[in-house]
Amino acid sequence: MFVCGITAYDFSHLGHARTYIAFDNIVKFLRSRGYGVIYLQNVTDVDDKIIKRALENRISPLALAKKYEKEYVRDMGALGVDSVDILARASEFILAITEQIQTLLAKGFAYKIENDGYYFDISKFKEYGKLSRRTVEAANDAVSRVDESERKKNKGDFCLWKFVSVQKNTVKKFVIINGEPAWKTALGYGRPGWHIEDTAITESFFGPQYDIHGGAVDLKFPHHEAEIAQQEAASGKSPLARFWLHTGFLLVNGEKMSKSLGNFITVRDFFGKHKNFEPKNLLRLLIASHHYRSPVDFSENSVEQTKQTLAGINDFARKLAFAADNSTNPTMRQNQTVRRALKKAEQEFISALEDDFNTPEALGVLFQAMSAISPVVFSMPKNDADSALEFLRRTLGLLGIAPEISKIPKKMELLAQKRELYRRNKQFTHADDLRNRLRKLGYDIEDTPLGPIV
Repeated sequence: MFVCGITAYDFSHLGHARTYIAFDNIVKFLRSRGYGVIYLQNVTDVDDKIIKRALENRISPLALAKKYEKEYVRDMGALGVDSVDILARASEFILAITEQIQTLLAKGFAYKIENDGYYFDISKFKEYGKLSRRTVEAANDAVSRVDESERKKNKGDFCLWKFVSVQKNTVKKFVIINGEPAWKTALGYGRPGWHIEDTAITESFFGPQYDIHGGAVDLKFPHHEAEIAQQEAASGKSPLARFWLHTGFLLVNGEKMSKSLGNFITVRDFFGKHKNFEPKNLLRLLIASHHYRSPVDFSENSVEQTKQTLAGINDFARKLAFAADNSTNPTMRQNQTVRRALKKAEQEFISALEDDFNTPEALGVLFQAMSAISPVVFSMPKNDADSALEFLRRTLGLLGIAPEISKIPKKMELLAQKRELYRRNKQFTHADDLRNRLRKLGYDIEDTPLGPIV
């Protein structure tokens, strides 16, 4: 499986997180079902945006890209996105890129514009637009992430290789001219276009065909169309990928979150703002509450609603753990309600994810199981409580969410036990005083048939 990665020129924002959490969930589930997924992701480290930012910061473009690649890896680690096997930098595949361009030239799918670069001729690839069902006439946004030439044969033609002017006596394999990186190749000094980077990388690892290609929905056209055209034209084999998966946008006030619009929130800013409320679980639950193909409407209201849902999950996990530790009859026969609810939920949860990775439906199944078990949670034997807690952790684990059972300080537990003694002795004034004291310290007590939970 290949998923289009970041262009490394700034910190990752929640729009990136929306895509990479969704694909992390997909890979985790496929692996849980026995599929040996090899997950490849690229890093675009050669790009106009990187060059521009590097010039502003007065550093090498590759150094800038390396910096933000490290920050991306750090942010994804904080989010629990740990399923990627290979992270491939475009700059390390220059030979593969130029070889693919030479193949396209030899087969008549590419042409040269003097003092400009090499371009793909979309008129020669008759199936161009088959993924997005876009026509060539609609290709106003056909871009290659490098300056486009007015001398192109067709409006939608895209750049494969951009020439960089160097002095005639230059012999170095790599140079930076006015902030622009250039490699010495059989095509001349220059740098790759955006689209060709990905197909050169995927062919290097997977060959000309593979199973799954993913990315955000805005990459479908022209980026993914260009990938199909390049690879299928070069290899003569179709399809490039058996399945195409595209994630919906993360929206802010109805608009796509993006750096160009200036409405983005970085992953680390989100973590800073919600550091006291499990930011990893919070964001992953918010993302999983929407189908991967659907847009996610991000707002303070949606975050607060997700906090309430997450608090409910944690509270349920806490009660199950308490029931398992304090069951008065650990050998009691298994409760049929619990057994049926867990079996049904397990089957339906898996079925939901098998149906185009329907995470909101899977969560709905989980919440139904919680509702069925909650009324009997304190009458369950230990084995039932353990089974239910393990089910909760296992299913949510497929979504990268780990229920948190807060560790209560021993002093608070002792105060709760003291209050319970007052309550049993009908010294309710003293019991209420202790409850109020605990509340002022930020703790609440819930009385249960098995004793108080703090």
